[in-house]
Amino acid sequence: MSSWKSLLLRIGDNCPDYGTSSDFKEHIETCFGVIRRELEHSSNDILSFLLQCAEQLPHKIPLYGTLVGLLNLENEDFVKQMVETTQANFQDALDFGNCDMIRILMRFLTVMMCSKVLQPSSLVVVFETLLSSAATTLDEEKGNPSWQARGDFYVSCILSCLPWGGSELVEQVPEEIESVMVGIEAYLSIRRHNSDTGLSFFEDDDESGRGVVEKDFLEDLWGRIQVLSSNGWKVDSVPRPHLSFEAQLVAGKSHEFGPINTPEQPEPLSEVSGVLYGKQKHDAELKYPQRIRRLNIFPASKIEDMQPIDRFIVEEYLLDVLLFLNGCRKECASFMVGLPVPFRYDYLMAETIFSQLLLLPLPPFKPIYYTLVIMDLCKALPGAFPGVVAGAVRALFEKIADLDTECQTRLILWFSHHLSNFQFIWPWEEWAFVLDLPKWAPQRVFVQEVLEREVRLSYWDKVKQSIENAPALEELLPPKGSPNFIYSIEDGREKTEQHALSAELNNKVKGRQTAREIISWVEESVFPNHGWDVALKVVVHTLLDIGSKSFTHLITVLERYGQVFARICPDHDKQVMLIAEVSSYWKNNAQMTAIAIDRMMGYRLISNLAIVRWVFSPANIEQFHTSDRPWEVLRNAISKTYNRISDLRNEISSLKKSVVSAEEAATKAKTELDAAESKLSLVDGEPVLGDNPARLKRLKANAEKAKEEEVSVHESLEAKEALLARALDENEALFLSLYKNFSNVLMERLPDPSRARTLRELKSIQADEMTVDLDESSVMEVDNESGRPNKSQSNGGKESNIYNVGEKEQWCLSTLGYVKAFARQYASEIWAHIEKLDADVFTENVHPLFKKAVYSGLSRPINDVSSG
Repeated sequence: MSSWKSLLLRIGDNCPDYGTSSDFKEHIETCFGVIRRELEHSSNDILSFLLQCAEQLPHKIPLYGTLVGLLNLENEDFVKQMVETTQANFQDALDFGNCDMIRILMRFLTVMMCSKVLQPSSLVVVFETLLSSAATTLDEEKGNPSWQARGDFYVSCILSCLPWGGSELVEQVPEEIESVMVGIEAYLSIRRHNSDTGLSFFEDDDESGRGVVEKDFLEDLWGRIQVLSSNGWKVDSVPRPHLSFEAQLVAGKSHEFGPINTPEQPEPLSEVSGVLYGKQKHDAELKYPQRIRRLNIFPASKIEDMQPIDRFIVEEYLLDVLLFLNGCRKECASFMVGLPVPFRYDYLMAETIFSQLLLLPLPPFKPIYYTLVIMDLCKALPGAFPGVVAGAVRALFEKIADLDTECQTRLILWFSHHLSNFQFIWPWEEWAFVLDLPKWAPQRVFVQEVLEREVRLSYWDKVKQSIENAPALEELLPPKGSPNFIYSIEDGREKTEQHALSAELNNKVKGRQTAREIISWVEESVFPNHGWDVALKVVVHTLLDIGSKSFTHLITVLERYGQVFARICPDHDKQVMLIAEVSSYWKNNAQMTAIAIDRMMGYRLISNLAIVRWVFSPANIEQFHTSDRPWEVLRNAISKTYNRISDLRNEISSLKKSVVSAEEAATKAKTELDAAESKLSLVDGEPVLGDNPARLKRLKANAEKAKEEEVSVHESLEAKEALLARALDENEALFLSLYKNFSNVLMERLPDPSRARTLRELKSIQADEMTVDLDESSVMEVDNESGRPNKSQSNGGKESNIYNVGEKEQWCLSTLGYVKAFARQYASEIWAHIEKLDADVFTENVHPLFKKAVYSGLSRPINDVSSG
């Protein structure tokens, strides 16, 4: 990398490029000196790279803005071009709805205004343009209130600029900025409060009766800006290097910022329809998502003491680093620990990362990314961050019963993976008390599932060794994972006819017989003499046993002999029994159960509907609140179905582009041929219609080939569109089956709506009975040998109450949690079929708590007029 690029990239960092200096003023002067010399022969490269740095290292924007201000004194034309390029990029970002680019370029514009590069009035015009668009969106006649997410985003962008330039704006254009603030206040007064309980980290009924409405993100940001304004716009967390060069910068020419246009307003709602409003609201929130939902893990006494606006700014810095350095984990960790702020922020950093890891409906990046970032931060700050992370885990563990179901699953997957990178070291003795809790208590289930996932990442004996400080927890370890092969003769079982059939099938596979030959043997020898049930058991157990040595062995067996399964299990009923046998064979290994079923669905040997029916079979229903095993299989099935549809949509999008290209090529070839055929040429001195015969022949061949290509691409497109239509029909059937099953099992177990209108009431049904039981036992019984209380256990020196939610109620809570989780994750697909689901499932007769869970996941008002 050339030296000027390195200086631009590393400005503000402690690095060799700037020697031992860490002073921003010296960095800017050094970088400016080099860039000024390079401008003559590298101006285009410098402009492009400088903008790229500002866009992708936004926590350094004040430094880049000051640098641009100094360059403005030397070369006005260069900076004018930079302003124009920024304007073009900003307009593109608005047109395409690139939220991150809109937000960051507005910050850059604000900082350039502070450095006298941009006229303050130009920045105010940008604010007014966005504010006007936001206000129009809420107008039912001119706009579309269901798209409030876009208006909220625009207003949040304006507010988030003010910590970087509010002081200068108030000083230079006080009336104009006051007008903007009044406009924002007016917008806030007419917008809908954004509750979004379906996206909360913790289950929190809006009917809980506390009467306290928490501020949504925009209201909260407005409050922080109000405090900042009353404090004279003083911010500790925003560097203001331009003040060191103020005497020089004031001589620079301030440039105009060209006009910008916001996208067209969405079409007004054609009718008052809850479904139409809900669909469009969902689309708007997908395009303009809320960037962060604060996860308050730590008590106020632990969180670093900082001004309200400083918390917002540090969160912005951290989120920007996570966003732009997601491909460079070491750099990411380095920048996260070196933000340009004069105070510590370890606890806030942990909360911000966990808020992204657990963000609903989906984190911005795959969870593995956050695992790696946390791991690297623990290594970068070995004396501080591991303790902060451990504190976060303990705090979340305390609240696990109230944590959203999807968040619980992600936390389990993250924590087990995290421990695997740190030799599985954890003070398990702190959590040994979970053994005294009922098997359905969320804390006990959490420990059990973490241990199960650890075994997947290591091996059973290693994990057992890691809990040696709490050996009793071995009770929660999964079985050792060996197959349950019912035709094994190694353990001295009596050999039966089925053993002989299994051995015969094993020999046929070893003899490389084809699937067709094995199907013939099953149909001619096994079916007639032993029946279908025996044939199924023999085939499933024997073939799975042959494929049990490794994942590769399993794939090989399914590829070679998958048609055997397909032949003996052609319909849903038989496929359900097939899945049951797979589960029986791998009953000691949840991971292999999930993998085998997932692969069989991938090879279309079993359908997603059969998987749903198996998950809702009595044996699995009883595990809904105590094990992730059935849920993992269900998650995989729905995910695979969704991925098939996504792949088809991508292929169709690509084919549509190919169709356009093929049509253009065919038209061009036909035009060339027609021109050649109509051309007069001389042959033996006589005028003849048509070009040179050889050229005509070539053009004709080209035209025919282009036409064939066009027809071929059209046919491919039609075929893919037919597959997509079929896949969407299957998807509708899947969600109908899923939610009908959910509704049926919940109706059987949920108490009467009059007794449980909210989750809080559902949890408290058993509480009074439990309290009476505790009152009757005036002295807690203690197991004298172990010294462990029978009904409770000290937890880190604090007495931990027994879990006072009954098993039936916990089953309902867990199942309702998954109802909401699936609705939230696949909301786009469910909204596409909502009319059918409303008519067939979400009717007046379903339990209100079930309907509320679905609607919450869809961010759909429970009093939706179209909801039956």
